[in-house]
Amino acid sequence: MKYIIGLAIVILGYILSGCGEPSFGKLDKTPYAVKECRQSLSRGSEIDPSSKIDKIVVYKKKRRLYTYRNGKKVHEFRISMGKNCDKGDKVCAGDYKTPEGSYRIVRKKCDPRLYRSLMISYPNAKDIAEARAKGMKPGGYITIHGQPKWNADGRGDSYTLSHDWTEGCMAVSNKAMAQLWRSVQNGVKIDIHP
Repeated sequence: MKYIIGLAIVILGYILSGCGEPSFGKLDKTPYAVKECRQSLSRGSEIDPSSKIDKIVVYKKKRRLYTYRNGKKVHEFRISMGKNCDKGDKVCAGDYKTPEGSYRIVRKKCDPRLYRSLMISYPNAKDIAEARAKGMKPGGYITIHGQPKWNADGRGDSYTLSHDWTEGCMAVSNKAMAQLWRSVQNGVKIDIHP
């Protein structure tokens, strides 16, 4: 019964949030507020120079994201991914798989539904060619993001981080996302392994 209730909460949260392009609504005064976040980004004040990293590595089977600085591991974070991430590499839009390959962080995004996002450079030329060869579109808007607004306080982390629920993104706790936000600049390399 506990599992069913937890699953219902995740499904409802997923329906209400997803990890696709956000829709903007009313003024928000929570940590999900985009105005303050955007101001911080425009000033570059979100970066803590002493915590900057130069590489992210994800291991899908382990459900782990690691950050590195000068070849040394700095952080390890638990992640959840696309609902079908165990079925291989992302091939097309809507397959709910998390991509595999080498990418870069191309944009930091303030998001009113998911606690901040780091957009990766998926799809790359290889991803586009593979999707086209199958007559499909590769999709896009794959990010590393925090938790949906309904889990802003982190009380649901043990559940959300033990189940794959995104559309292909990599979800971390809000505490982990805050650390990544301070540590990651555009251009940081990310390698995603099976």
